Amino acid sequence: MTHPVYTIPNFITFARILLIPVFVGIFYLPYHWSHIAGAAIFAIAGATDWIDGYLARRLNQTTKLGAFLDPVADKLMVVVAIVLLVEVHANPWLAVPSLVIVGREVAVSALREWMAEIGARATVAVSMIGKVKTTVQIISITLLLAYRGGFDDPIVVVAFSLYYLAATLTLWSMLLYIRAAWPYLTSADDEQN
Repeated sequence: MTHPVYTIPNFITFARILLIPVFVGIFYLPYHWSHIAGAAIFAIAGATDWIDGYLARRLNQTTKLGAFLDPVADKLMVVVAIVLLVEVHANPWLAVPSLVIVGREVAVSALREWMAEIGARATVAVSMIGKVKTTVQIISITLLLAYRGGFDDPIVVVAFSLYYLAATLTLWSMLLYIRAAWPYLTSADDEQN
């Protein structure tokens, strides 16, 4: 029997984490193709997010380590990409939705941690809206990384539109998580134990 740490999905998740410094390094290379290569690496990392989850379920290789590392890897990659984007597209049109996305990730991570502490983690499990949000986010960030033009570039306009859609879905999914957790957040301390 395979040790729970050494599973194919966990190796894919580790690879995604190891891609982060590669992604940043390539993004800053002084070549005209570096932003395209960085976007490609981000897109590959985004695809591995779906692949490792699918394989974990398909191969019956879900592990506690994988359940912990997968969202960490996702959030690290997205936040690093957003930091790079805010540098490239230094304007309030990108900064505001970026703050929404990063702020939501912090809030929902804290909520999930607290819910796990009180034994109600399943109440705030990832929903379909969260998966759609992640997909739209990955597509929009990939396009924004690849195309550094202004609003005169139709692809940049599409990318920004998708990014705003991702920010909207981000807020919506956060509200769904808070609504699911609300009974626990508002109950008396002695009711939780």
